[in-house]
Amino acid sequence: MNYPSKLIEQAVLEISKLPGIGKKTALRLALHLLKQNEQTVEGLTGALSRLKKETRYCERCHNLSDGPLCTVCASPSRQENVICVVAEVPDLIAIENTGQYRGTYHVLGGILSPMHGIGPEELQVASLLERVKSAGEEMEIIFALPSTMDGDTTSFYLMKLLKPFGVNISTVARGIPIGGELEYTDEVTLGRSILARVKYDFGG
Repeated sequence: MNYPSKLIEQAVLEISKLPGIGKKTALRLALHLLKQNEQTVEGLTGALSRLKKETRYCERCHNLSDGPLCTVCASPSRQENVICVVAEVPDLIAIENTGQYRGTYHVLGGILSPMHGIGPEELQVASLLERVKSAGEEMEIIFALPSTMDGDTTSFYLMKLLKPFGVNISTVARGIPIGGELEYTDEVTLGRSILARVKYDFGG
């Protein structure tokens, strides 16, 4: 693709690095921004810069946060004895958008994937066990991980680690398509899956 200037080419190159953005879409976005006033463009670049520099992770659940605790963990109205374990932040956001869940979360930061070199050490497993261990009341852990082989492997691994603590373990109902990602599941299906969660089978 030929560009009328090196500045446009550089902008297209950077924008097209975003997921789902091809060179043609990147060019349209670059030309759109070029037409905007300087204040609008500076507002965008400033927000992106602050996003990278100032965004923190919740000390308790590893959700994105502006402070030590995220809005969920800091809320007194949430059920602290119920923890929904998700792989990534977009999964948490998807569940929150259903409006059907009032517990807390724990973001693993991924799922076990030996093929990609992701083991327990790369995930937020130790902090999950510490939360359960330090809890002074009976807890329920909900697995809301991808319905994939790696997702099921992660659930089974966590189940074995959590079993000695005597917690109640459930998983979202399989209304979510096999192989599907929570982030892309419609809110009605996801909400019903949370409400109709099933007890996890320890298999003897």
